[in-house]
Amino acid sequence: MQQPTSGANQRIARIAAHLHPPTLQIEGESSGLGRMDCRAKGGSPGFKVAVLGAAGGIGQPLAMLMKINPLVSVLHLYDVVNTPGVTADISHMDTNAVVRGFLGQQQLEDALTGMDIVIIPAGVPRKPGMTRDDLFNINAGIVKTLCEGIAKCCPKAIVNLISNPVNSTVPIAAEVFKKVGTYDPKRLLGVTMLDVVRANTFVAEVLGLDPREVDVPVVGGHAGVTILPLLSQVKPSCSLTPTEIDYLTDRIQNGGTEVVEVIRGNWSDL
Repeated sequence: MQQPTSGANQRIARIAAHLHPPTLQIEGESSGLGRMDCRAKGGSPGFKVAVLGAAGGIGQPLAMLMKINPLVSVLHLYDVVNTPGVTADISHMDTNAVVRGFLGQQQLEDALTGMDIVIIPAGVPRKPGMTRDDLFNINAGIVKTLCEGIAKCCPKAIVNLISNPVNSTVPIAAEVFKKVGTYDPKRLLGVTMLDVVRANTFVAEVLGLDPREVDVPVVGGHAGVTILPLLSQVKPSCSLTPTEIDYLTDRIQNGGTEVVEVIRGNWSDL
């Protein structure tokens, strides 16, 4: 059987490096192919992004979006379960970003080292019967551990927190960074775009418009009454009745609860 050429060996190692982060040594050659050399042909420099919680319900589609993004050159996917499968799946997409998977607490530092942007959807979602306090008690510890890793391995990274309740997880992250002297308020962000998306959809339904044509500013927090839709600033300009304003404000503020209640109803039918 004909032996693979040196070039073929390199191509095989390059493919394998997508799925196996440790540095690979090509048999028969004195120099190894480092994982940082694993790059799609034609790939250009870009942002190195880590998704922490990549195997979850938010993490998986988020990982796909990051792989599609032409500004991302390296994508690290981390979780405590199921990362290898998600990594294999996402790495098959025909874009230039190099994907590497990391599994378990022991690989967290490897996942974070050298990252420009860290996105954190890790944690448990709110299930039927759970209050935001219940959610906080679980997710607070998860966020604290991940942020300690960020402070150590990529202290200058931009951190986007999705883990709920965002009103509380962002201050936790801030305190972790303050404790070690790496806190920068311009680099720590709570992701609350979901409230804007819901506001645009609900207002469009009332006005009979395409949601893509509606822009509703939403300020405040990401929990209940802390969510404040600025319905007087809706674009395109419109006139809403007091009844419509009350209805829309309540629905926008409780959009998450609406979803959880529907899930509870489905579970009760099982």
